[in-house]
Amino acid sequence: MSLSSRPAVAGVPLLVVAGLLWGTGGLLGALLAAATGLSPLAVAGYRILVGGLLLVGGLLVAGGVRAVCRPYRTAHHRDGPRASPGGWGRAAWMRVAAVGGLVAGFQAAFFSAVATTSVGLATLVTIGAAPVIVLLVERLRGRPATRSATAAALLGALGLALLIGVPAAGSSATGAAFALLAAAGFAALTLLGARPVDALDPAWATGVAFTGGGVVLLAVAAPLGGVTFVATPWALGVLAAFGMLPTALAYLLYFRGLTVAPAAVGAVVALLEPLTGAVLAAALLGERLGPVGIAGAVLLGVAVALAGRSR
Repeated sequence: MSLSSRPAVAGVPLLVVAGLLWGTGGLLGALLAAATGLSPLAVAGYRILVGGLLLVGGLLVAGGVRAVCRPYRTAHHRDGPRASPGGWGRAAWMRVAAVGGLVAGFQAAFFSAVATTSVGLATLVTIGAAPVIVLLVERLRGRPATRSATAAALLGALGLALLIGVPAAGSSATGAAFALLAAAGFAALTLLGARPVDALDPAWATGVAFTGGGVVLLAVAAPLGGVTFVATPWALGVLAAFGMLPTALAYLLYFRGLTVAPAAVGAVVALLEPLTGAVLAAALLGERLGPVGIAGAVLLGVAVALAGRSR
């Protein structure tokens, strides 16, 4: 292995863990909806908002601890440019605004696709098309993908189709269009994450962007279906897990991984989300994949392995 390829390989495990954590989102989202009666859009808004607040709160606590332990170095910023919002420039704030807008738009488009067609078709188009969009954009930029990355994207799309199944004949074209919009939003997030901004810590950027995006989504959801619910201990516990595991932690690892791994690899590794969701559904909810679904799961695993080998 060449020295130039080692940083990219180092980012792949972070992307893999992020994909596995995303796979818990479907189960946690369903539990939260059942516990609160919230609409899918409101559930997505709370997910992003709580995830952002958990990140920002954790960073503030960590910063306070560092300030107590190293008051002189912290006060004089000897550790380099400040990564917190107080030290950001225009480029950093523009990136945070872009990430917040994209994540809110991605969630809104995806759940609009679910509402107008089916969960299967929305997932198939969104997760399957995102790697293809990333590959096309990279080619237009003069950075064509390797054969491994291209093969991984194609195998991933096929495996996803086998895992989810063929959409019903009456599927809505409007729903498919929303799903394509969601795929474009996720692809844009991936491409942005692969181009870090100087002095902008991915943790701070993700926390602030998600907090703002969550506020926007809840503001949209409030007149449509309401955002209030009975705050039982169970509902609050599920909401905390939903905001932490598939949101704050998963996206933080994903964006950190993209700073050293190619964007195409990140987009393909996101295929672990439906694969993990299917495994959890089979293990916890008693759902059976069947031979075709198992074949699709195997192809998804092969696609992720190929993506990890690409440079």
